[in-house]
Amino acid sequence: MNKSITQDNLNDNQISKSIRKFFTRFHLSSALKAANAYKKKGTSATLIFQYLFLLIFSNRSMYMNLLIGKDTPDFAKDTVYRFMKMLQINWICFTMIFSSRIIKDAIVPLDSEERANVLIIDDSMFERNRSKKVELLAKVYDHAKHCYKFGFRMLTLGWSDGSTFLPVNSILLSTENKKNRINEAQEIDKRTAGYKRRMLAVEKGTIAMLELLKSAKKLIFQLNTFFLTAGFPLQALFILSKKSDMM
Repeated sequence: MNKSITQDNLNDNQISKSIRKFFTRFHLSSALKAANAYKKKGTSATLIFQYLFLLIFSNRSMYMNLLIGKDTPDFAKDTVYRFMKMLQINWICFTMIFSSRIIKDAIVPLDSEERANVLIIDDSMFERNRSKKVELLAKVYDHAKHCYKFGFRMLTLGWSDGSTFLPVNSILLSTENKKNRINEAQEIDKRTAGYKRRMLAVEKGTIAMLELLKSAKKLIFQLNTFFLTAGFPLQALFILSKKSDMM
């Protein structure tokens, strides 16, 4: 038992060390600050984000982490909840900036100039069948299983060089049809990134996809990138892209 506990501690320490090294290399703090994820006082946003990242790779929830008292952070759980509910954080901007740094600094230098870079659009089902009070929860049609389910469409924009795939940004889509929405969005400040994201969640998939592409174009498209779409009507996509000057 002691050997098992010791091994678990060594694994956690190694994971924590690797995460800190990874975030330092790609300047996590500046990416968070650029996306308005910062605090004027108290625990820094960087430490909170690193803690959440560690939980994922440790295969533990925050509840279990606090319950067993292992690797307990120096801040309370309410600090984490408040951070995750901050409306001013632009998570699309953060993931775009962070992924672009990884692509440019770690992946592209290893590729040949002849390799074609591709942007991939993935439209998957994100089920929340047991949820009842989630904002913008909707009855969404699952094209893979040909039935309606409660949840969201998870629209993901990813970059690939043919051997490596890296998510650039993503959004959970509800539905533009109010009859299929179980809950509506909360009343929040219309000036915040959180409000804009909620409004984007009730747009059509093609509109939301173009918004993701516009955000990525600033940092990713200068890499000789092409489109690869999945699950979208190509004619409507082409027309919208022309109007938006995306193609």
